[in-house]
Amino acid sequence: MKAVRLHGVGDLRVEEIAAPGAPGPGEVRVAVSVAGICGSDLHNFCTGAWISRAPSVAGHEFTGTVTAVGEGVTHVAPGQAVIVDSRVTCGTCRNCRAGLAQVCETMGFVGEAIDGGFAEAVILPGRNVIAAPAGVADRHLALAEPLAVALHALDRLDLPAGAPLAVAGCGPIGGLVALLAARRGHEVHVIDRQAARAALVAEAAGASVAALDALPAARHAMDATGAPGVIRALAEGLLPGGALGLVGIGHGALDLDPVLLVEKEMALVGCHAYGGEFERIGAVIAELGAALDPLIDAEIALEEVPAAYQRHLAGEVAGLKTLIRCGA
Repeated sequence: MKAVRLHGVGDLRVEEIAAPGAPGPGEVRVAVSVAGICGSDLHNFCTGAWISRAPSVAGHEFTGTVTAVGEGVTHVAPGQAVIVDSRVTCGTCRNCRAGLAQVCETMGFVGEAIDGGFAEAVILPGRNVIAAPAGVADRHLALAEPLAVALHALDRLDLPAGAPLAVAGCGPIGGLVALLAARRGHEVHVIDRQAARAALVAEAAGASVAALDALPAARHAMDATGAPGVIRALAEGLLPGGALGLVGIGHGALDLDPVLLVEKEMALVGCHAYGGEFERIGAVIAELGAALDPLIDAEIALEEVPAAYQRHLAGEVAGLKTLIRCGA
């Protein structure tokens, strides 16, 4: 079968590999229909930050149909469309036992710790798939994972009803945070150095475009850039008494005077992956439906993935999410 595998830093290959066989106990085999390219895929490609095995079939955002189940799997059956939980967790560490699997002590992800969805088929632990809502387009189901991340970030920020929210970074997660927050009735202001991308998200979410050096009157913000300078500017520009959520993956030390947080009574809230939100995300996707379409940039074939990586890294992608048609 055809697959896209990461062999090392900067080394992504479209290859013919053996198709997966029968799933083992507790496993399922999934025929992948649509997958999405994530910013963390690009980060891993450029830096190798999460390369724990190589080569590995890339991709952790995808949907497909179950074609076989192993012994003990009863919650899904062959022929059923599923969405995929990207987390690979131990289930036994103190964090997992406390219901905090998103901070598992041995946390890994599909597409890194095990083979992912940039392929025609994949074997997954049964616990990593749940039945997809009926009647939902597979291009929307493929957004389940980033939507769960955005939903978790909003839940962690715990905005008061109707509170304004500034969202910095109009990539996929920032865009989905803006969309979900606006749907909850919040006044949303989006910030991005690329004016066209900010305008796209603003229109899709029903938000307004703001500037980092002229923040609107808000006590809450979500940073989806991971850039220390942006985080500092948000902390300095927000009104007192609120919180700043951090969901972006970036690099570099944060130069922020802790006295600022004390005097503003401001909380910094880290947001990593998602917890129980994944079990709710199917209903969210079904409700959003076509509202997700403006955020989809293109649909491509598996052979086009390496070139798509290069377009993303060169800033030549107008939309937020490139989807891959992996199979029928």
